[in-house]
Amino acid sequence: MSIASVEVVPLAKTGGLPPVFLTVEEAARCLRVGRTTCFGLIRTGELESLMIGGLRRVPADAPAAYLARRRAEQRAA
Repeated sequence: MSIASVEVVPLAKTGGLPPVFLTVEEAARCLRVGRTTCFGLIRTGELESLMIGGLRRVPADAPAAYLARRRAEQRAA
């Protein structure tokens, strides 16, 4: 199962649509890291995020993209 297919919010709450954005806490759960580590990845630019109003949100596909980059880096090393 890929990270992109992890259901973070029950589909009934989103009207049957998958989430477009994740909270930082949801992204951290997808990556199986802590909230502080997730904020560190965001701060260094390794994990994509945006501000929407005053809220920090992570695009739903960003955790999978981060993992793909890390895997490629490790294969190249």
